[in-house]
Amino acid sequence: MSKFVKGLLQAQLEKKIKNEAIRDFLVVNTIGLDGVNSNLIRSELRAKGIKLFMVKNSLFKIALRNSQMEKAVPLFEGACAVAYGGESIVDIARQMVNWKKKMPVLAIKGAYLDGAPLDAATAEQLSKMLTRIELQSQIVALVMSPARNIAASILAAGSSVAGCLKTISEKNQKQAAA
Repeated sequence: MSKFVKGLLQAQLEKKIKNEAIRDFLVVNTIGLDGVNSNLIRSELRAKGIKLFMVKNSLFKIALRNSQMEKAVPLFEGACAVAYGGESIVDIARQMVNWKKKMPVLAIKGAYLDGAPLDAATAEQLSKMLTRIELQSQIVALVMSPARNIAASILAAGSSVAGCLKTISEKNQKQAAA
């Protein structure tokens, strides 16, 4: 490949990193995966907003350096594909771990998260974490719990008073009728 073509490809990778705001990603090895399974994985990932693309390591390393993500460079040794997008890196990790169970030739090599590279084992542990939406729902439930308890207490006290007033009213009506 000529220097001119390599330069164009590198510029395209840098543009992709910038335009698609690729900041967190998972690095996987797809060697041994046949075309049919590769297309199956890609289509199912695409349906979830996750993209997977093969990279030429030397060009992608330069693109990473030019995008101020040089700490991710050591992740790119051997055949590499980059998975990014989705709701969060946790979603990506979950999907790739599930695919790894179905197709053992798929290997997770690492991840890049918040400016730090993660090894393969840590990248797989991401799949066990809660997603941002799950964490937000837990926080909302915790915030709402005291208010729910206060409302229940007020309603319980109010219903007790209403019950007493009803009993007194019924008693007075019986006495007035007698």
